[in-house]
Amino acid sequence: MTDEPDLHDGETRSARQTDVVVDLNSYRGAREPLPITFHRTELDQILWVYGRMVGEGEWRDYALDHLSDKAVFSVFKRSGEMPLYRIEKNPKLAAKQGAYSVVNTHGMILKRGHELKQVLKVFDKLLKLVKS
Repeated sequence: MTDEPDLHDGETRSARQTDVVVDLNSYRGAREPLPITFHRTELDQILWVYGRMVGEGEWRDYALDHLSDKAVFSVFKRSGEMPLYRIEKNPKLAAKQGAYSVVNTHGMILKRGHELKQVLKVFDKLLKLVKS
């Protein structure tokens, strides 16, 4: 038993051409582009906010999507529902409005910017004065 493929009828090992040269630049160009992903530092910032909101009982589940044009971190109250919020990274918008945005269930952009930390401040709660 060998790792070589089976021969077709009338073909011999010496008749087969086994040496193939592939140009790596054309091979890489022909492949589909890699999906957009969150960097480790970006995920740390997002998961820190996620952990805080889970601790407060606001969120319960999340999903990560790495698409060809953007990366999406979706947040759910219950896993069977629509996401409450989507934290999106779209590098095509980096030079314009900013690559990061927070979108609510209805598709309305709550905050957009160039720095993820600033965009995630949309989840900070305002301090309220409570009269006793």
